[in-house]
Formats: sequence, C-alpha cells, structure tokens
Amino acid sequence: MMRFPFPLSVLLLLTLLLVAGCQSNDKSVVAVTVAPQQVTDDLGHQLTIPARPRRIMSLAASMTEMLYAVADTATIVARTQVCDYPKAVLRKPVISSYPLDLEGLVALHPDVVFTVEGITSLDDIARLEKLGIPVYCQRYSKVTDILRGLTDLGRLLGRAPQAKYLVDSLATELKSLEQSVAPAPVRPRVLAITWQDPIYVYGENTLFTDRIRLAGGQNAVTEHFAQPYPALTREYILKLNPDVLIGGSFGKLDSTFFKSYPELKRIKAYQTRRVYGITGDLMERPSPRVAESVRELQRLLRTP
Repeated sequence: MMRFPFPLSVLLLLTLLLVAGCQSNDKSVVAVTVAPQQVTDDLGHQLTIPARPRRIMSLAASMTEMLYAVADTATIVARTQVCDYPKAVLRKPVISSYPLDLEGLVALHPDVVFTVEGITSLDDIARLEKLGIPVYCQRYSKVTDILRGLTDLGRLLGRAPQAKYLVDSLATELKSLEQSVAPAPVRPRVLAITWQDPIYVYGENTLFTDRIRLAGGQNAVTEHFAQPYPALTREYILKLNPDVLIGGSFGKLDSTFFKSYPELKRIKAYQTRRVYGITGDLMERPSPRVAESVRELQRLLRTP
C-alpha cells in the first residue's frame, strides 16, 4: 500500500490551493483580453462594444450578408424579416426591423447591433442606445466603401484575417472586371428605375453610379439631387434619353411602364429594345456580392 510523506488531507488542501491559484491567474488574463473597444461608426457616432462581441445582429439585409461573410456565424443571434441571404440565415429567429420590434430585440441581449445608413431611423438607433445596446452604422457611396466596411467589421469582431482574405479576393475580382471593359469613346448612359408611379430612379449620389462605371457604363443621371433616389418627370427622362433602361424586361415594362407613359417610347433604350431586368438583391444591397452585381451589369451592357 502506497504511503504519502504527509497526511492525505494536507495533500488535498495543497491541490485545491493550486487549482484556485491557476483559476485566479486565468481570470486576470481574461480581464485584460476583454477590454471594451471605443469606436466611431461611419456616421460619427461614438460607442463602446466588447473586444470580441459574442452576440450580434443586423437590422439591414445587406449588413446581414456582410456579417455572414466575416463573423463567426454562431454569434449572429437573429435576422430581420427581409434577410434571406445566405440560406443559412433563414434558421435564425426573426426580429422585425420596420416597425422595429424593440421588445424582441432587447430580449436577445445583443452585444452590438449593426445597420446601414438610411435603413434604421435615427430615432430607433437612439432608443436602442438608451437601453444600453450599441448600434454601429455603416455608409457606402463607392464600391470601395463596401470593402472598407468588411475590413472594419473584421477588426471589430476579432476576425481581421478572415476579412482581409475576403477583401483581397473581391478587390482582385473587381479590378479584373474593370480592366475587361473595352475602351469606348462614349460609355452607354444607363437609367435604373426603382419605382414606376411616380418614377423613382437611382440618382447620381448612389452606389449604382460606381457600379455601372466599373461595368463599363455611366449613370444617365448626372445631376446631384438632395434625395439619392429622386422622382423624375417624363420630360426630364426624355431629355436624358438613356441608351439603356434597367427596371424590368422589355416585355414586362412594355405592358406596364411604357403603357402608362407612352411618350417615353421615344427614348433610345426603348427604340433599340435595350430594356432589361436585373437581380433585385444584387442591385439594391451593398454586400459582399458586389462583384457579382458588377458582372451582371457588365453582361447587360454587352448585350446588343
């Protein structure tokens, strides 16, 4: 039978003290690593978030795509009623973004909520922050802003290497698409409509302007309106006389849009039947699928 040089009770006490000491040391290390971040979002709002947020969500479909591309998806606790990409997001609980389900959101205890300028009202942002939930908002006016946004998310979420890999890949793909455009003396002027009555379009100060440039065209709207998606009169559109119209297939718009506004049949896009539909999500969302959206626009511009 094995004998110990001192009573067993003493050995047990020493073991417990050693374990307690290790746990104490571990706690001191963790306390250093979880120091909160003091950050400023794209709107200039200053907020404090955990060093590595463990419970996050988005109030914009495009931002949800951004999070799925960069974040540990296990940390995403919910989606909105319009978030449908990637397919994995459909397994998440739904929180209404409009009107904002404040009670349901608060019950999820998110460490930080992400959104996009123009999607979540400033009043709703203020209400959430008053309840102690930080809201980080991003803004995009150029395609490069999407890449910067992905980089920022990687930094905020402790996923910088993953974000860098994605951003480098997208930057290479976008550069290749831009370089594939054949030189032309004049780029086709493209008018993209978002609504038919009244006629709302993608203005000069929208992401569409940069996307169509990369695809080899130019936004037919060159005037800078106060609203990013201005309502245009028929007279204004006739004056623009776009080479290409985006908003639906020729057959569809011929029986709806041009039936309502027969005088617009005089524009060059109608006369040459260069009227096209496009994937709504790709056009509307500033997301990691930006290269895919530029490629789709490029295919349309190459269609005779």
